[in-house]
Amino acid sequence: MYSSLSLLALGLASAAVAQKSGSFVEKGDTLVSAMMMFVANEQKVYILDKAEGNAIRINDHPAWGSVWDIATNKADIIDVYSNAFCASGMHLPNGSFTTFGGNGAIGPGGNLGSVPYPNGASAQFDGTYKDYDGTRAIRIISPCTGSNSDLVSKPECGWWEDAKVLQMQKSRWYSTAEPLADGTITLIGGFVNGGYINRNYPNTDPATEGGAAEPTVEFYPSRGDPKVMQFMIDTSGLNSYAHAFMMPSGKMFVQANVSTMLWNPDTFEEVRLPNVPGNVVRVYPASGGVAMLPLTPANNYNPTLLFCGGSDMPEYDWGNYSWPFVDTWLVPASKDCQRITPEPLDGSSPAWEQDDDMLETRTMGQLINLPDGTLLIVNGGLNGTAGYAERTLTTPTYGQMPFGMSLASGPVGRPSIYDPSAPKGSRWNSQGLSTSTIARLYHSSAILLPDGAVMIAGSNPNVDVNLTTAFPTTYKVEYFYPPYYQASRPVPTGIPKTLTYGGKYFDITTPASSYSGSANTAAEKTKIMVIRPGWTTHAMNMGQRALQLNHTYTVNNDGSIIYHVSQMPPNANIFQPGPAFVYVTINGIPSNGAYVIVGSGKVETQTVNSVDTLPPSWQQRCLVPVRRRHWWNCCCCYCSPCHIRYDPWSLHQAAPTSKNLSVNEILTLLLSPPCSAMI
Repeated sequence: MYSSLSLLALGLASAAVAQKSGSFVEKGDTLVSAMMMFVANEQKVYILDKAEGNAIRINDHPAWGSVWDIATNKADIIDVYSNAFCASGMHLPNGSFTTFGGNGAIGPGGNLGSVPYPNGASAQFDGTYKDYDGTRAIRIISPCTGSNSDLVSKPECGWWEDAKVLQMQKSRWYSTAEPLADGTITLIGGFVNGGYINRNYPNTDPATEGGAAEPTVEFYPSRGDPKVMQFMIDTSGLNSYAHAFMMPSGKMFVQANVSTMLWNPDTFEEVRLPNVPGNVVRVYPASGGVAMLPLTPANNYNPTLLFCGGSDMPEYDWGNYSWPFVDTWLVPASKDCQRITPEPLDGSSPAWEQDDDMLETRTMGQLINLPDGTLLIVNGGLNGTAGYAERTLTTPTYGQMPFGMSLASGPVGRPSIYDPSAPKGSRWNSQGLSTSTIARLYHSSAILLPDGAVMIAGSNPNVDVNLTTAFPTTYKVEYFYPPYYQASRPVPTGIPKTLTYGGKYFDITTPASSYSGSANTAAEKTKIMVIRPGWTTHAMNMGQRALQLNHTYTVNNDGSIIYHVSQMPPNANIFQPGPAFVYVTINGIPSNGAYVIVGSGKVETQTVNSVDTLPPSWQQRCLVPVRRRHWWNCCCCYCSPCHIRYDPWSLHQAAPTSKNLSVNEILTLLLSPPCSAMI
């Protein structure tokens, strides 16, 4: 039994958690600015920065990588050899992660490294920062568990990189990564070198921009020589970090500039789809918030994509590699949201659907799938774009720039939540959500954690570390606790370590303490979500997906609930192989996420099994106790198949029934599910 003191402590702890709901809480220091992050497992978040002059050092140079321990809220540095500035990244089927490309070697102030290539456009090494050229780099890490102090001392837990052994065939900066059904990673486009946007002005060479743009696609592991993607030529200038999403058919939806297409990775066929309405640019540096809505049994696991914010600046205003041609910080971002289902199930042509506007204009807003089926948008600015510059065409000197190098202004500190299932006109809500006081602009990041909180870090619209400018280099971590974050959480058991594509269903059990109120209502209002938080950078989460598993349930008389859960849909295009987290969300409150591997753990054609039939759902049938002379006669039960009420121990009918049943018939019912579970 609890003492009065322990009950008070428990109450205070519950109150403290309740106060977090809807709020931001500062957690610590990332040591390097969090330009990129990914959740590696239930314990660790890995962080990458561009090569720059961070005060903390490792191996006689500034550090650009760290690992965050979720339990202790503490970061420790790990070494990164090449410049990962604006790289892309993705998971591998076995739970490892890899980053692709980046920038050439740089020194202090973002200047060209001390050992330039013969053409003078880029450098292979810098003697001060000791960073190597990262434009073709492939960096791989196999995340470990345990204490950070042990982890950082183990070479097998650090970043592996060796350009003599493994690198991309093309230089790629601001490229896109998206996996195929077998775990192969598609690498699309990017700069070779450049700056603000990926073109000269006037745009006389949309294919390569004089050797500074890369319009090809290649794969890791390699599938042969890179091939030109015509779409990247047609969208020249505004195709950095193109948005790419694998579709159930095996085709890939790709969006850049204001254009869209379905692309076949096997035949390289490109089929153009309608342009984005209103000419709103969503890719970098417009940097709209983009995400796939949750895949559910109700939508037949058919993807719908949400695009919110960005910029509708005229084509001329975007300028060139060096800078924009207008003062972007004076230009309001867009608040427009659009949906598109690239492969409609009814056979109709894909079409954009106007969605609810956001509550404010926003560039660099980041959409995060949450385990209750909603999406959170955080970070960004009211005006301008991502990127940085020392001037614009209309503000010719750095001293005249009002926000230092930042091309955005008006940091948006208030998050909003989007409910895709709500009626139009009521999908966005920020009621009860607090506002952050930390500007999260260019080079900020956000990602869902296993406990359902969202980790937010970074922001550095500066060429090198700058702690005194209007929007400085930022190392502080915040957690945002969504409204569902409560002290009492579901505690599921039985979640497997591996999920297959189709196959035999599995059971998850939650005790009665996992919910409040009616057991039957809790069972009905449960979602079992598989979420891949993705690899986050530049207001994107590459690889992010959320999928609701099909399930039925049995409610036991003690209030515990057994969920009979289908495996993943039998199509690896829908949710590609690799790591994810399983959340059991009851009455809108999620459990902690359980780490799983989806698929075989290998880059290979995934085995697809037939879907196992789920047993029917059975609710708790025991109603209010009826006063009897004997304790064994105390429960009056209801069995839905035959619509009778009876006392199961005496086999006595306690109420009228639509059927006249014999004692033997009642006994047969009692020995059959679900009634047998109550005896």
